[in-house]
Amino acid sequence: MSVSTETTRPSVPGLPPWRRALVVVAHPDDESFGLGAVIDRLVSAGTAVEVLCLTHGEASTLHGVEGDLAVLRAAELDRAAEALGISRTVLRSYPDGGLGGVGTDLLAEEVVAALGDGDLPDALLTFDPSGITGHPDHRAATDAALAAAARLDLPVLGWTLPADVARDLAEEFGAPFAGHGPDDVDLVLPVTRRRQRVAAAAHASQALPESVLWRRLELLGDVEHLRWLRPPARA
Repeated sequence: MSVSTETTRPSVPGLPPWRRALVVVAHPDDESFGLGAVIDRLVSAGTAVEVLCLTHGEASTLHGVEGDLAVLRAAELDRAAEALGISRTVLRSYPDGGLGGVGTDLLAEEVVAALGDGDLPDALLTFDPSGITGHPDHRAATDAALAAAARLDLPVLGWTLPADVARDLAEEFGAPFAGHGPDDVDLVLPVTRRRQRVAAAAHASQALPESVLWRRLELLGDVEHLRWLRPPARA
């Protein structure tokens, strides 16, 4: 007699037992630097996690490896996905730094197309609408995820920072980090960082020793913070 995987999948505190989730991000490394620990928890729970990345990240001001960033970062995304156990990546070639000019409707169509013709995922995962760092590409990717989710009636979970961590990072690095207070955070998720750090290091062109990434992980410790941008029906 067969046993449903719905009854045997191990639970992850604070996260639903999803079969499949699509992560929507703007740049190669967003899936690792930002969402890596959350993806690791989902994969560890048996969720098939796929990633849609909308640009090649070719306009980055960081260039820790010689070569064409568009080519380098595509390969880095593949290596990071393997480290995190991501089941599939879809990489598009919209202009890095120009997602906001593409239009939400077109980007939402990319999200829908990335889902394929089979069963819909249980949810989408993306950055907070603030973009975390204020990057307009991050905000455009989130807008696209929300627009696609509205068409398909899917929940959307957004990664955010606690307000105190965002404030400390902004003061230390002079960058416009945005976060939320406890009343605006729905899930405080215990995480481990080992696979996230391996995946982040796979983005060698970006993971420079002085990167704010490492300081952010230090400040966050062993938890991540998430908000329901579109709650599930029974959240």
